[in-house]
Amino acid sequence: QVQLVESGGGSVQAGGSLSLSCAVSGYTISGGCMGWFRQAPGKEREKVANIGIDSAARYAESVKGRFTISKDNTKNTLYLQMSGLKPEDTAMYYCAVAPSWYCSRGYPDYDRNYWGQGTQVTVSS
Repeated sequence: QVQLVESGGGSVQAGGSLSLSCAVSGYTISGGCMGWFRQAPGKEREKVANIGIDSAARYAESVKGRFTISKDNTKNTLYLQMSGLKPEDTAMYYCAVAPSWYCSRGYPDYDRNYWGQGTQVTVSS
């Protein structure tokens, strides 16, 4: 059984920083495409960043230069370091794992991934 558990969300003021973690069990993250996604109220879920088996990272344009995705294969844990937070970053943040080829194809869909339960990030102006 694959389980993903996010932690680290919270409330910060604009310009602040937060670090999210996603602990994974039942799946070896070194063999998959890992990603962070977010969903704000009334909006569709959007890709934030993903990282492949070679640790190559891709970011949404809206977070480039402010967010950093990383992973620790020995801890089977995914991370998202967020800095320079803006009110528009306010959302529920989810981690996900998908087959390794998802990263090379720009994470095309959500049909083959596992999701965590999400952690709320709120940025006030």
